[in-house]
Amino acid sequence: MIDAAAVERYLHQQIPLSLHMGVQVSACDQAGVRLTAPLAPNINHMGTVFGGSASAVAMICGWSLVYARIAALAFDTGLVIRRNHMEFDSPIDGDFTAWCAAPDGDTLTRFDTVLADQGKSRLELSVEVLIGERRAATFVGVYVARRT
Repeated sequence: MIDAAAVERYLHQQIPLSLHMGVQVSACDQAGVRLTAPLAPNINHMGTVFGGSASAVAMICGWSLVYARIAALAFDTGLVIRRNHMEFDSPIDGDFTAWCAAPDGDTLTRFDTVLADQGKSRLELSVEVLIGERRAATFVGVYVARRT
């Protein structure tokens, strides 16, 4: 698995929206991925985070978890999101965090095995969008990795 700094560099180079939104990778390890984003570049007319920004940061968070896992593979792999769903519990009225906990070991082993054997594998991930310790939204996405 690659580290947080490498993931952040990749995001800012390959997904320019992440740079414009002020996304930073504050953690990327075996436990999961944590992104942070400031309110200012993501603000809407109500003074809260634009829903599309919150959704994009959450999507990028899950994407980053899978990317960190496949980046060091011996073969080239592409990564896309297949589908997603987001539910908001409350307005996001400040700087925010997206947290994607790593799935359990059996799920990750199955993902790796299917990708190596069949050339394509999918992983469903849940991402919490937080203000401090308070959950403001939940994102669920299905990510697909494919050998290229």
